[in-house]
Amino acid sequence: MNRSELVRAVAEQSGVSATDVDSTLSGLFEVVAGQVGKEDGEKISITGFMSFERTRRKARKGRNPATGEPMDIPAGYGVKITAGKKLKDIASGKASAGGAAPAAPPSPPAFGSN
Repeated sequence: MNRSELVRAVAEQSGVSATDVDSTLSGLFEVVAGQVGKEDGEKISITGFMSFERTRRKARKGRNPATGEPMDIPAGYGVKITAGKKLKDIASGKASAGGAAPAAPPSPPAFGSN
């Protein structure tokens, strides 16, 4: 699902115009990017859904993939995105997104079938 498909789906689900959903999505991105881009940015948690936080990576040794030569990789920053419990439960089939019973897991293939 790309951005325009997401905007359309959220607009249909929520009854809000696609333009408003797109603006809200842009605002969400700006706030998250602003926090993870700051030296002292706070962790952003959307309970049950997802959290975002800036992480520090230590300097380390690596190899140039083209030549195989050893090289020093400087310290830097990354972003840690963690799924919340509710999202994990939906992905694992323990819960459903729409409030209905979770889907049954697929049954294993019969012995000897291809």
